[in-house]
Amino acid sequence: EVQLVESGGGSVQAGGSLRLSCTASGYTYSSNCMGWFRQAPGKEREGVAAINGEGSTWYDDSAKGRFTCSRDNSKNTLYLQMDSLRPEDTAEYFCAAEGPMTQCGQWMTDMPVLGPIRGYSDLAYWGEGTQVTVS
Repeated sequence: EVQLVESGGGSVQAGGSLRLSCTASGYTYSSNCMGWFRQAPGKEREGVAAINGEGSTWYDDSAKGRFTCSRDNSKNTLYLQMDSLRPEDTAEYFCAAEGPMTQCGQWMTDMPVLGPIRGYSDLAYWGEGTQVTVS
């Protein structure tokens, strides 16, 4: 059984930092896209950052320059370092794994549209989420 477990969320003041972690188990940690998505109340799940097996990354414009996505394949763990946090970053943050083999940026960008149509579980494996609140 595939399991993704996020940790590191919490409440911070604007300008602060948090580091999210996502540990994967139950499947061969592959070269497929992995990513971080977030969902605020009443909104669709949107992409924040994506990374392929080689470590190339893609970021939503709102995250560029502030967030850093990385993966440690030896630990089966995905990370999201979030700096200069803003109140609009407040959301439930989800780790996703086993996306496509390529075009990770497109996978991330398309999620708010394709997710509601096809079902999020059809597009990736998901963790349970971790809440980030910025005040």
